[in-house]
Amino acid sequence: MGKKLHLNAFLMSTGHHEASWRLPESDPHAGTSLAHFTRLAQTAERGKFDSVFFADSPVLRGSVGRRPIGAVEPTVLLAALAAGTERIGLIATASTSYNSPYNLARRFASIDHLSGGRAGWNVVTTAGADAARNFGLDDQPLHRDRYERAAEFLDVASELWDSWDDEAILADKEAGIWADAGRVRPVDHSGRHFSVKGPLDIPRSPQGRPVIVQAGSSEDGKSLAARYAEAVFTAQQTLGEAQAFYSDLKARTAAAGRDPEGIKILPGIVPVLAGTEAEAQRRERELDELIRPEYARDELAKTLRLAPEDLPLDRELPAGLPTEDEIEGAKSRYTLIVGLARRERLTVRQLIGRLGGGRGHRTIAGTPEQIADALQAWFSSGAADGFNIMPAALPSGLDEFVDHVVPLLQARGLFRTEYAGSTLREHYGLPAPARRASAEHGFAHAS
Repeated sequence: MGKKLHLNAFLMSTGHHEASWRLPESDPHAGTSLAHFTRLAQTAERGKFDSVFFADSPVLRGSVGRRPIGAVEPTVLLAALAAGTERIGLIATASTSYNSPYNLARRFASIDHLSGGRAGWNVVTTAGADAARNFGLDDQPLHRDRYERAAEFLDVASELWDSWDDEAILADKEAGIWADAGRVRPVDHSGRHFSVKGPLDIPRSPQGRPVIVQAGSSEDGKSLAARYAEAVFTAQQTLGEAQAFYSDLKARTAAAGRDPEGIKILPGIVPVLAGTEAEAQRRERELDELIRPEYARDELAKTLRLAPEDLPLDRELPAGLPTEDEIEGAKSRYTLIVGLARRERLTVRQLIGRLGGGRGHRTIAGTPEQIADALQAWFSSGAADGFNIMPAALPSGLDEFVDHVVPLLQARGLFRTEYAGSTLREHYGLPAPARRASAEHGFAHAS
C-alpha cells in the first residue's frame, strides 16, 4: 500500500466563488442553515474525507452587499455537526488574539468529547484594525507580537489539555471515588501574555488534544507552524511555489525537533467540474460574469493599501506597491496576490476574476480526470500531502467532487475507500500527542 493523500472540505455558505450566491440554484441564506451544513458534512463523510473545515473572523469583513458573509460561530456549528456525522473530522478557526486560553481550550476539549475524538483547531492571529476595535483596541497588535502571543496561547492550551492524566477518572462506585485527585494538576502558568492557574474543568479528551491546524505562510506563520501545527492550509498558485513551501516547512519542522511526517501540508484547490473541459470553463466564466467589479475592486484596494481609484479596471497593478515587510496583516496573501498579478500581467479586472473563485487559491476548471490528474501531479512531486478542497459553488461542487473525482483517486490507490480509524488524528496518520514536560508538577510521560 502506497502513501495516501488527505482531503479536507473547506465549506463556506454557497461556495468559495464570491458570486456563487447569485446562481439560480443557490440559497442566499445557507450560511445560517444547520441543515445545509449537515448535508455538506455528510456528503464529505460519504466521500471519506479526512475532515471538514470552517473559517472564521471576529469582525464583519467587506461589504454586506457583495456576498453572504455573516456566519454562525464555527465551534458552535462543530458541536451540532458532531451529532449529524459519525467519522469525519471537524475543524474550526479560532483566534489567539481575541480569545483566552482557558475558554478556548475548554471549548475544543468539549467538542473533542462530544464528537468522539474528531476535533481540530485552526489557529489564527487575526489581522486588521477593524477586528481589534471590536475588543477595545485602537489598532491591531504588531505582526510579531500577535505571533508571540499565539505561541504562548498554544503552550497554555496544551498545558491545560494535559492537566488531566488519561487515567484520572476511576469511576469507583464501591469506594466512592470518581477521579484520582493526584492525576489532576494545576498548570500555574505565568508568562508575558497570560497568567492561568488551571487545571481545566473537563477531563482529557479522546485525542488528548485537538489536531492543531495553521494557515499563515509568512515567516512568522511558518515558524509557528513548524513548532506546533499538525496540518497546514496554504495557498499556492504554481507547482514550483508549492514544492518550495513544502520542502521549507518540512525542513523547519525537522529543525524544531519534530518528525516532518507529523505535519500535513494541504494547499487549497478550487475545482470547477463538468463533463468536458469546455463546459467547465463555461461554468467558470458564468460565475466570473456575476461578480460585481465595484465591490471586488474595493476589497482588492483594501488588501493592497490603495484607494479604489488607483486601480483602473483595465490596467495592470500600479508600480511601487509596498513590500511584504511593510505590511502588518495578512502578509503571505498580499504577496501571493501581487505575485500572481505581476507574473501573469493581469489587469485589475482579470485579477478580480482570478481572486473571485478562491481569494488567491489555485482554481482548476476541467473534467474529473483533469482534476484528479492535477491533484496527483502535485501529490506525487513533493508539493502536497493532500488538499484543501474549496468548491466554487455549494452544494453542487462538493457533490460532483465526491461522486466523480474521489472514485478516480480511489481507483488509482491514492485515497482511502473506507475509514481506518475513528478520530481525526487517525485519519491524518498522526500519533497521540506527547505529554508536555512539567518539572514543577512532575508529569513528563507520554500519553
